[in-house]
Amino acid sequence: MTQNFKALVLTYKTAPVEIREQVSLNEEGSKKLLGFIRDFASTNDVLVVSTCNRTEVYYLADQDYSEVIFRGLEMIKGLDGGFRVHFQQLYGQEAVQHLFEVAMGLDAQVIGDLQISGQVKRAYQWTADENMAGPFLHRLLHTIFFANKRVVQETSFRDGAASISYAAKELAEDLMSAVREPRILVLGVGEIGQDVCLNLTGTRAEVKILNRTVEKAQTLAQRCGFEFGSIEELETELGRADVIISSISAQQPLITPEMVYGLNIHSHKYFIDLSMPRSVAAEVDNIAGVVLYNLDDIREKTDVALERRKASVPKVQAIIEQAKAEFDDWSKEMIVSPTIQKLKSTLEQIRKEEIARFIKNAKPEEAERLEEMSRSLMQKILKYPVLQLKAACKRGDAESLTELLNELFNLEDQHEKSPK
Repeated sequence: MTQNFKALVLTYKTAPVEIREQVSLNEEGSKKLLGFIRDFASTNDVLVVSTCNRTEVYYLADQDYSEVIFRGLEMIKGLDGGFRVHFQQLYGQEAVQHLFEVAMGLDAQVIGDLQISGQVKRAYQWTADENMAGPFLHRLLHTIFFANKRVVQETSFRDGAASISYAAKELAEDLMSAVREPRILVLGVGEIGQDVCLNLTGTRAEVKILNRTVEKAQTLAQRCGFEFGSIEELETELGRADVIISSISAQQPLITPEMVYGLNIHSHKYFIDLSMPRSVAAEVDNIAGVVLYNLDDIREKTDVALERRKASVPKVQAIIEQAKAEFDDWSKEMIVSPTIQKLKSTLEQIRKEEIARFIKNAKPEEAERLEEMSRSLMQKILKYPVLQLKAACKRGDAESLTELLNELFNLEDQHEKSPK
């Protein structure tokens, strides 16, 4: 079964941000693609994972449906075929391994990314909503989620903030912990600014995004549920915000001491400058009530976390190997599952026919005992063939034993004759 598992993969490793933006799918787009695949391909196990760093489609099928998937993407996103060369195709165990690594954060741009596990779970929910998850995909994803739980409990792979944007988010929330109604101002919606906002989604603070191009701020704000505005509102919004996170591109500091001196600072105002060159003048840190954090302060936190995560990678890989081995055993057993069911049905039919002959004139208590005894006997007879079939699966020679059982018990004919 695993040998028929396939993946079409486009990531930050294979495509620039412009291409990733073109093929990126939100919930509506992902469900449209799932529906397109359902209509034009013979598969009921499909997963679409789409984030700012990747768009990936996993499916279980005998055939290669990459052409169908590409056409679906072109139709949904209004694209020509130029993006296709950026997709990589994976098959069988390679596709399974890749999905494990994606969900765990091993393949993330920032190793151990906390967000990706939730994004895979969300993709799985969309698949379930569209009835596009069969037994194989259900089992694979639950195996991955259980392995992920082990990674959290048994390793340091998820400890600390290993990305600049996530570290900024954590710092901002720490700084606001004692503020009753905190406000965050985010300046700039470049790659770091976008990541900061996505990481802040769900925060208790009120967040407003300012950008030179208002339309870009609006798009991101709508995605995150935040307010937005033009950079021309900067001085007004500086006065309202408790934490200002700036990743705006500028050759000269955007926020000067003169701007901050004019603010009415009752308690503290915190600036987190993620820009290079810096967009908040260093002298701002000398103003009473103002605290300035720059990239070096943030990097110090992320470097420590990153080293701890890298040191945990061998443990994570060992957990993945164990989970894959268990899933592989289950997948192989699924091959003989129809034979086991036919054998059970055949023996149950024989049992019922024989019991019917003997309980015609039996007393109720005698009939009950015969029923119980015959069921117990059937279970004992079934036990050894089933164990041998499962053992044969692990050895890789289940096919010969399956054929033997089919011949011995005439399972194909019996299954066709049995009442539906």
